[in-house]
Amino acid sequence: MRSMLLAGAIIAALASPAHSCERESLDPLLRSAAARVTTSDKVAAAKWGTGRPIDDPVREQQVLDAVARKSVELGIDPEETKRVFRDQIEASKLVQRALHERWAANPGERPVERPDLGEIRPVIDRLNDEILLELRDTRQLRDAPSCDGYLTSAFQHASADLRLTGLHRLGLVRAVPSICTGP
Repeated sequence: MRSMLLAGAIIAALASPAHSCERESLDPLLRSAAARVTTSDKVAAAKWGTGRPIDDPVREQQVLDAVARKSVELGIDPEETKRVFRDQIEASKLVQRALHERWAANPGERPVERPDLGEIRPVIDRLNDEILLELRDTRQLRDAPSCDGYLTSAFQHASADLRLTGLHRLGLVRAVPSICTGP
């Protein structure tokens, strides 16, 4: 009986966020950031040929304000969160600009359908929420001196798992400079 109780306690401890293998890596955070980067393709296609600029300061500020509000609720420093999400936004714009340049130079590669931004934004909002939760849950790792190693490993895993193209890997590089907060 005692061994069954001990086994149950060990299983419970391992299942808790503080001891989860997922929390001992930045993999979930980088997968969410990578997924957000890949949504930039649809955003670029939605804006292609419409005259809508890639830069949208009003929308960008709305995103930053929303994540700052949510970060307070989650016990995360809102300024830190805004830094991370500025990087996410810049990564998206990097991908959008590259795709627009590619499509301008190669008409055969232009998107044939124009997605509705109203349908893409809820996906981005969901990914933003995932990133916020991961920021909260990886605080110790992100503050640790070894964060760069965790970040490099997670980058490699996300790139391979999601089969990111060169452009999306470049976008992910742009999305992550604010992840590590330690010395």
